[in-house]
Amino acid sequence: MGKKNEDLDVSLDRFLDEEVFPLDDIDEEEVEDDDLTEEPEEVDPITELQAEVVGLKDRLMRALAEQENLRKRAERDRRDAETYGGQKLARDLLSVNDNMKRALETITDDQREANKGLIDGIELTQRELLSAFATHKIIPVSPAIGDKFDPNVHQAMFEAPFPDVKAGHILQVMNEGFMIGDRLLRPAQVGVSSGGGA
Repeated sequence: MGKKNEDLDVSLDRFLDEEVFPLDDIDEEEVEDDDLTEEPEEVDPITELQAEVVGLKDRLMRALAEQENLRKRAERDRRDAETYGGQKLARDLLSVNDNMKRALETITDDQREANKGLIDGIELTQRELLSAFATHKIIPVSPAIGDKFDPNVHQAMFEAPFPDVKAGHILQVMNEGFMIGDRLLRPAQVGVSSGGGA
């Protein structure tokens, strides 16, 4: 054990004598740590506050713009709900209007004279129904014979040659259509001319 310690002491002395790391060549300035010796740069508090104000103004303007967009969207949704909210009910009531209209069209003059009060009541009820439709922005689409066929508001039920009506124009109206606001509730059902006879 003593021999090993002696060998270790000798090799340590030799290591120090040989100057494996010569200390004379090292520059003292290089040894200093720049990050530790340099003092942090002082930030001007006014500049810092101005930058913070700019950031806060930007966030405020974005929040106000978002709030305005939400307000406009909510207003549009409210208007749409007011106008189109009863769309399903209106569509169901259209068949009631159609049936009353068909009933009135089939009445003969003799029946009208015999049941004047009843028929006047039916006509009055139909007018009231159409007035209620108009109040809720439900308006009829009533094309006339000879009008140009418009696929946006008309539904072609058949196409037939008819010499008196130009091709692509309406030759018969089977059922009037209805709009609710600016949306189509039901297209008008029409027959379309394919032009002159074969």
